[in-house]
Amino acid sequence: MPLTEKEMMLRDATRNIGEELLESIRDVKAGRFGAVHLVEVTEAAEARSRTGLSQIKFAELLGVSVRTLQEWEQGRRMPSGAARSLLHIAASRPDVFREVLQAR
Repeated sequence: MPLTEKEMMLRDATRNIGEELLESIRDVKAGRFGAVHLVEVTEAAEARSRTGLSQIKFAELLGVSVRTLQEWEQGRRMPSGAARSLLHIAASRPDVFREVLQAR
C-alpha cells in the first residue's frame, strides 16, 4: 500500500540520503545488489537494432506504422507473413535489407 503524503514527509525527515547512497555504493562494491531482470529482446527489436535504423525509418521500409513496429518490438503483437520474412532478412543480413529496401 502506498504511503500517504504525511507518512512520506515523516519518513523523509529522518533520512540521511548521503549515508544511504554511500551504503548503496559499498553494497555494490561488495557484490550485494538487487535482483537482476533479463528482458527478452524480440525479433523485431533485434532486426531493427542490426540495421541501425530509427523506428520511423525501419517502419517505413517495412510498410507498417511506427505504432505497429513498437507493438512488435515490445512483444505485445507478433508480425505475420511477409513482415516476419522481412524481419528475418533484416536480422540476418541487415546490409541486404538496407540496400534493397532503401533503393526503392
